[in-house]
Amino acid sequence: MAKKEAFVKTEPVNRYCGELPRVGIRPVIDGRRRGVRESLEEQTMTLAKAAARIITENVKHPCGLPVECVIADSTIGGVKEAADCADKFRRENVGVSLTVTPCWCYGSETMDMDPLTPKAIWGFNGTERPGAVYLAAVLAAHSQKGLPAFGIYGHDVMDGKDSGIIPDDVKEKLITFATAALAVETMRGKSYLSMGGTAMGIAGSIVSPELLEKYFGMRSESIDSSEFIRRWEEGIYDKDEYEKAIKWVDENCNIGWDKNPPELQHDPERKRWVLETNVKMAIIARDLMIGNPKLAEMGFVEESCGHNAILAGFQGQRQWTDHFPNGDFMESFLSSSFDWNGIREPLPVATENDHLNGLSMLLGKLVTGCPSCFADVRTYWSPAAIERVSGWKPDGLAENGIIHLINSGAVALDAAGEYLNDKGEHCMKPWWEITPEEAANCLSAVDWCYGDLGYFRGGGYSSHLRSRGGMPVTMVRLNLVDGLGPVLQLAEGWTVEIPDEVHKILDARTDPTWPTTWFAPRITGTDAFTDVYSVMNNWGANHGAFTYGHIGDKLIALCSMLRIPVNMHNVPEEKIFRPSAWTSFGTKDREGADYRACKNFGPLYGRK
Repeated sequence: MAKKEAFVKTEPVNRYCGELPRVGIRPVIDGRRRGVRESLEEQTMTLAKAAARIITENVKHPCGLPVECVIADSTIGGVKEAADCADKFRRENVGVSLTVTPCWCYGSETMDMDPLTPKAIWGFNGTERPGAVYLAAVLAAHSQKGLPAFGIYGHDVMDGKDSGIIPDDVKEKLITFATAALAVETMRGKSYLSMGGTAMGIAGSIVSPELLEKYFGMRSESIDSSEFIRRWEEGIYDKDEYEKAIKWVDENCNIGWDKNPPELQHDPERKRWVLETNVKMAIIARDLMIGNPKLAEMGFVEESCGHNAILAGFQGQRQWTDHFPNGDFMESFLSSSFDWNGIREPLPVATENDHLNGLSMLLGKLVTGCPSCFADVRTYWSPAAIERVSGWKPDGLAENGIIHLINSGAVALDAAGEYLNDKGEHCMKPWWEITPEEAANCLSAVDWCYGDLGYFRGGGYSSHLRSRGGMPVTMVRLNLVDGLGPVLQLAEGWTVEIPDEVHKILDARTDPTWPTTWFAPRITGTDAFTDVYSVMNNWGANHGAFTYGHIGDKLIALCSMLRIPVNMHNVPEEKIFRPSAWTSFGTKDREGADYRACKNFGPLYGRK
C-alpha cells in the first residue's frame, strides 16, 4: 500500500520557456467627447474589471498558476488608444484578447487587429446604451477582415447600473472562451518530442511537422531511441533522484503477477534490472522534454536544456521493445499527476509515438488541468454479447453496451478514479486539488504486472488498473485526412462499473495485465450517436484519449480557434460556442458550416 507521507504537494511552476500568456481586457468606448464619453468611463471600466474578475476566479493555467488579466491603461475610443493598448499587450505577453463595452463605439477604429490572437467581444445587453449594437457591428468588421471573433451576447436585457454584474450565460461563455484561448497560446512555441520513430506502421506515429507548425504553432522535435541507452550508460541523469525514485517505487508500488509461462519468465535479476531501467527511462524522458538544471551542474550543459516539449511520444514497439524494457512505466508516471517527487503537473506522453492521439491528450489536459489518458478503442461489447459470454444482462450505464478502453500497458494512473469530489463521488481532478491521501489511494489501486514477453521481449512493467464507474469523461481523437487536413471527433460519456466476475470474463479476452476503462458514450439516437455501436463504428482510428469531465464545448471552441473542424460530437447544440463568422457559412447544418469556415480561414499559423 502506498503511504500518503510519500506524496508531497509541490508548488505550481512554469516549466517552459517564456512567460505564461495573459488575458488582455480591452474596454472600448464611444469616442465622442463633451459629455458622451465622459458619462461612460466608469461604467466601461467597471465592465472590464468584472470580466477580469470572472476569468481570474475561474480559470487557471494547466501548471496550476493563476491566470493574470491585463486591462488597457485607458478606455479605447479610437485608433490611437487601440494602438496604445496593443503596444501594452505586447509588452505584457498578452495572448488572449477580450473586448468589452456597454455602449456604441467605432468598430474598425477600436477593434483588435492582431491576426494570431484569439478574440472575443462582449457587448453589454442593456438598452440605455447600445453595447449590443456595437457587438454586432464590430463582429461584422472582424468577419469582413478575416479576423474571426467570438461574440458574447447576454440572453436578457439588463439595466445599465448593473454593468458590474455578469449573468450566468455570459459568465459561462467568458470562461469557455478564456479556457480555450489560453490553451491555444500555451501550445504556441512549444514542442512535440518524438522519442523514436514510427511504431508498427501506425499512421498516427508518422509525425507531421506541417500539422504541428501550421495548426498548433508547435515545433516538431525528435531524438533516436538510442539516446536513452547513451544517457543511462554514461550516467547522464540525476543519480540522487534515481536513488530516491527506486526507493520510493520499492516502498509504494505494488508489483503484480507475471502472466508468462514459467519456462519463459525472466529471472529475478533480469526483472530487477528491468524495473531499475524503467525508473531511469522515466527520469531521462522527463529531462529530454523539459530539461534539468542538475545535468548542467554535472557538466552536461547541452543535455540540461531539454526540448521545451509540452508533449512527447515514445515509439517503443517493436525495435526497442524486442530487446529493451517497454515504456509503460515511463508513460504512465509521466502522464500522471504524481511520482516520487510529489503531486505535480502531468507530462503527457503518447504510446507508440501516436502524435495525433498525443495532441488529443494535450487538448484535454490544457482545458481541464487533469491528466489525459491514452487508450486503445479496443472493443464494442453489445448487451447481447455481454450476456452471451457472461450471463449478466447489462443495466444502468451499461444497458446499451460499452466500449472497452484498454491500452497496451500504459495510462495516466489517475484513471483509477480514487479521488473524491465534494459530493463524495469518485473522480479525477486538476493536479493542484489532489491530496496526498488521494494520491496514495490511487497508486494503491494500481499493480505493475510484468510485460507479456510475446509482445515485449525485453520485459517491462504494465500499469494494471480498472477505472471506477460513474465518472463523466470525454473521449477525443484527432485524425489527419489527405486533402482535408486535421479533424477532431469527441464523445462525452461516463466510465462504467460492471460486476467483478463479468469484468474478469471480458477483460481476460484481451490482456488482463493492462489498464481498463469501460466507457458508455451519451447516445442521442441520431447519426454517429444512434447507439454505442455507431460511436465505435465511426471512430477514426484505433486510439483515443479520455479526460475527466464533459468538456466537449471547450474543445469545440478551441478547435474553431485553430481552424480544425469537428466531425463527430454529442455536445448539446445550446452549448456550442464558435466565432460569429461561422454563422455566415450556414446555420441549418452547423457541422458543414464548421468545415466550410475552417477551410475558408485556413490554419491559424498557416501562411496564405
